[in-house]
Amino acid sequence: MNELPKVYDPAQVEGRWYREWIEQNVFHADANTPKAPYTIVIPPPNVTGSLHIGHALFATLQDILTRWRRMQGYNALWLPGTDHAGIATQLVVERRLWREEQKTRQDLGREAFLERVWQWKQRSGGRILEQLKVLGASCDWPRERFTMDEGLSRAVREAFVRLYEEGLIYRARRLINWCPRCHSALSDLEVEHTDTDGKLWHIAYPVEGSSGGERLVVATTRPETLLGDTAVAVHPEDERFRHLIGRRAELPLTGRTIPIIGDAVLVDREFGTGAVKVTPGHDFNDFETGLRHGLEMISVFDADAKLNENAPAAYRGLTTKEARERVLADLKAAGLLQGEEPHKLSLGQCERCGTVVEPMLSLQWFVKTGPLARPAIEAVEQGKTRFVPENWTKTYMHWMTNIKDWCISRQLWWGHRIPAWYCAACQEPTVARETPAACARCGHKELRQDDDVLDTWFSSALWPFSTLGWPDDTKDLRTFYPTSVMETGYDIIFFWVARMMMMGLHFMKDVPFQTVFLHALVVDENGDKMSKVKGNVIDPLDVIHGATLEQLLTKAQGDGAPKEALENIKKNFPQGIPAAGADALRFTLAAMAAQGRNIRLALSRVEGYRHFANKLWNAARFTLMNLEGHDADRWHDELGSEARERLGLGDRWILSRLQRTVAEVDQALEAFKFNEAAQAIYRFLWTEFCDWYIELAKPALQGSGTPAAETRRRMAQGVLSSTLEVACRLLHPFMPFVTEEIWQQLPRPSGSSGSIMITMYPVADDTLIDAAAERSMALVQQVVTAVRNLRSEYHVGPGVPLDVTVMSADAATRAEVEAHAELIQGLGRVRELQVAPRGEPPHGTVVSVIGGDAASAGMDIDVAVNLEGQIDVAAERVRIAKDLAKTEKDLAQSQAKLEKPSFVERAPPAVVEEERRRLAESQDRIAKLKASLERLGRL
Repeated sequence: MNELPKVYDPAQVEGRWYREWIEQNVFHADANTPKAPYTIVIPPPNVTGSLHIGHALFATLQDILTRWRRMQGYNALWLPGTDHAGIATQLVVERRLWREEQKTRQDLGREAFLERVWQWKQRSGGRILEQLKVLGASCDWPRERFTMDEGLSRAVREAFVRLYEEGLIYRARRLINWCPRCHSALSDLEVEHTDTDGKLWHIAYPVEGSSGGERLVVATTRPETLLGDTAVAVHPEDERFRHLIGRRAELPLTGRTIPIIGDAVLVDREFGTGAVKVTPGHDFNDFETGLRHGLEMISVFDADAKLNENAPAAYRGLTTKEARERVLADLKAAGLLQGEEPHKLSLGQCERCGTVVEPMLSLQWFVKTGPLARPAIEAVEQGKTRFVPENWTKTYMHWMTNIKDWCISRQLWWGHRIPAWYCAACQEPTVARETPAACARCGHKELRQDDDVLDTWFSSALWPFSTLGWPDDTKDLRTFYPTSVMETGYDIIFFWVARMMMMGLHFMKDVPFQTVFLHALVVDENGDKMSKVKGNVIDPLDVIHGATLEQLLTKAQGDGAPKEALENIKKNFPQGIPAAGADALRFTLAAMAAQGRNIRLALSRVEGYRHFANKLWNAARFTLMNLEGHDADRWHDELGSEARERLGLGDRWILSRLQRTVAEVDQALEAFKFNEAAQAIYRFLWTEFCDWYIELAKPALQGSGTPAAETRRRMAQGVLSSTLEVACRLLHPFMPFVTEEIWQQLPRPSGSSGSIMITMYPVADDTLIDAAAERSMALVQQVVTAVRNLRSEYHVGPGVPLDVTVMSADAATRAEVEAHAELIQGLGRVRELQVAPRGEPPHGTVVSVIGGDAASAGMDIDVAVNLEGQIDVAAERVRIAKDLAKTEKDLAQSQAKLEKPSFVERAPPAVVEEERRRLAESQDRIAKLKASLERLGRL
């Protein structure tokens, strides 16, 4: 038989197998095969990025699904690609250009600047895909796409033109979010809102023509926008101000007068003074009010958020901060500032650069989303697309039913340039798939293309079908659309998922995916979001390959991390990060991916699953060293015949447990419960196979000399080898590298596939489920575990033989114990096993009362272990008493902390939770120590 190296080294295995899979072309999906298709299109990562832990999570989960379905016989396509990431990429290149050459993009000009961006894309864009390969991503790499490749650019133009011709894209001057740093419009989704401390100022607006000097006092958080006011609004039913509706007010500091209007939608009588200023050019609610009342729209800020020519001369050129200070000072000097009060407000900032966003009147392109949203809502209502977890359905529905028109134009150079050309004569746009020769309206031939580009999410919205060849009717498109699963983060359900639904239904007349699985976010072990500023970021490649503290600090310094982050890195990773391999990281992420819960990633968990890979490796080494004479073809035939009757209890038990695990894993994966599937495999391999079955099989494997012993040996070899082979296939989607390496060494029936990747995924065989064997083994395990626990509790070495008495009032249970006495004695290192009716325990014994599975099945038994002469009772009492006193002290400290409201309310939630865990552990240990003392009292 083949032999594995003594030590498992992921570095020697993982890269070699990935290269082998690529050479064998096993990731390829064939549009011509009769197999049922299963499709996942990768959420395209930004070309500017590098692999972070979020990428590692989605890569792991999507690869698990793809490998699982591929092994089930599906024509599985996992289509890779990257996104051009308009704003993000342009910012990166602009900053680099300024840092290295002190030049702006305007200094280079559009064409030269775009050449620089493409160069940057070529250098960095493929890096993240290479990193995905390190994780084991089984993507169909020849199908890789980029949102600005030739085919997708054509798809974007086609979609834009069709929507325009259908009246679903239009150009209008409306209020949009404007970033003064990026100099571009932003969608609502690209603005991050944070609560901040602000003020509410009260300003008096004199009522025009009032003989008594009547003033209307308004409340505002933005006094600097007063310069663009075009009305003052009051509630039409407010008795205080109803008489003023229809009159005019003097707008302070401007020399203008503005109407006083009644509006029940805008005005809350209980807020502030009950009167509000209306600035349609700089507030979204005011803009809608302006449309209702036909108000003038005045914009007083320019693209840099400085006061423009529409403001009084004294304020032109001031920043918003400077304008606020000057306006407040001038209002106070004029006696019009009536007071101020603290006020919490939501501050909008650009998600890319952090600059405060300014609502701005601007001529932009929009998608009319109402007609597109209705089919997308109905598709979910009808179950054509479902969300997992299901609670996200409500979130999706709420947003879609309240959707606003989508501003799709961006004032950038990097991206899909809008396919609209403006006529020098009539100024009207001509929208076309290719550059037009003349104006469609007047025939004039002098045309200029729109300088703006499309929102990145416009091209991404077409991703599920544009990547398959649309607008052409390709074989790939007919075979793999609609896709099977969209697996992505819940944070982009509106950015991307909803828009793909709208575009897919509109252009393809079918949903883009049947299931949307929204995974949680990966945070650090304290529950904090990973941030370069906090110094708690974990790079997946550092986990896979390992990194010293010096390497971590060097990388952080290269990324411009602040001093605080560097100190936190020293604190968080004092010994660096040990190499764990891709399999261990993948399994960690899957095992922790519970639906609806953020993943608290601790490196200790990754290390734990690295040990899991080692344990599996050692089990495989043991198996291979004990298969001399084993014939896989003969065993395959025997297992399907009456030879099953010659299997021992341990054989029948492990085969039964294997079938139940196979069914459990398959059911969990069908429900996208990755953590439950991973935990079921882990429990089977670590506990049932490695800890129990291998020990059960050793006597049979070592026996020889008689026909009966040879039969037992052959049965054990067959069960051991076949169980490990099936378990490797079961585990493969989660840990592809170590399972392939082991599987290749295991004996298999003739005609087996050349790779585990294209071998059939296990299917539960109900004929091998043996409830009686499981019940019997549960009893054996309970007895042996009780003996082992008592050994550990009283510090009796594992090699010391013990005398044990098993007592039960049930005759059937006693008979069951006697029937398996040999197993119990071997596993528990028991010298003499007595079985007796329940009664007074023998002299010199300590007793453990069996619970759990055996008790629930009616096996109510006591296990009495004779410790007379094995321990120093007096010394044990002293030892346990000291341990008890220390644990009681720990308990008191935890209770004292948790009883302080200041600790519970102010300490980080993770710290409070850890203290509660310590409290529970102390309580549990105290109970066990007291039980030990009580048992010692009988000796």
